[in-house]
Amino acid sequence: MARQPDNKSADKSAANLKSDDSALIRELALLLDETSLTEIEIERAGLRVRVARNVTVSAAMPAGFQPGPVAAATAVATAGADLAKHPGAVPSPMVGTAYWSPEPGAKPFIEVGSKVSAGQTLLIIEAMKTMNQIPSPRAGTVTQILVEDGQPVEFGEPLVIIE
Repeated sequence: MARQPDNKSADKSAANLKSDDSALIRELALLLDETSLTEIEIERAGLRVRVARNVTVSAAMPAGFQPGPVAAATAVATAGADLAKHPGAVPSPMVGTAYWSPEPGAKPFIEVGSKVSAGQTLLIIEAMKTMNQIPSPRAGTVTQILVEDGQPVEFGEPLVIIE
């Protein structure tokens, strides 16, 4: 009579391998938390493990927030004609995320109706975790802000209208 192979030792070996993998993943996840990294990849003995986490940044709105004239101007501006050709348009010099203020909760750099001078910071664009100040190319009055706070922007996209 033929004897069946003993699968118990193979099952124990696979179970140990799975628990070792699980321990490695847990250890890497803890390392992510300790170092503030967003992903880690390791390769050992032909086994490659990559652990990553999604990081989202959001700004909290104050209780009872009512959109003011800036939001209204933004809505009107985006619904209007092609503002990139406007003579007072300030285009984005890079791809990134536009912010109105230096930090969440701080006073915005500009508002609709603000008088600005050449070189004054209008917005900040975050690109590759670097905050880039966008200076005013000329003196004048801000008539429209064309981007929302925290909005992704493209290269050449109009940000502000200064007349």
